[in-house]
Amino acid sequence: MTRPTILAGAAALALLAAGVAAAQPPPGGGVREACAADTQKLCPDAKPGPGGGMRQCIRSNYASLSDGCKAAIQAMRARREQERQNGDAPAGPPPAAPDAH
Repeated sequence: MTRPTILAGAAALALLAAGVAAAQPPPGGGVREACAADTQKLCPDAKPGPGGGMRQCIRSNYASLSDGCKAAIQAMRARREQERQNGDAPAGPPPAAPDAH
């Protein structure tokens, strides 16, 4: 093989790897993105993270969330449950289910 062929192959592999990495869902399964409009509307003063009130606001307003937001939350829960079953779960309590209205 010639040097340009090897370099072209290496560049193609690097681009492929970057594409695969970009295709991976963000931590949390894209809940933040899927629920952004909902949280801005329903929880304008809540902040993500411990003590910020976002989780409680989402639970309190679960029935009013968009279908896309609900689907993202359910997908995140399913992923976390699968990780727990596989022993891959991060330390900490499991996420609580929202109050059904």
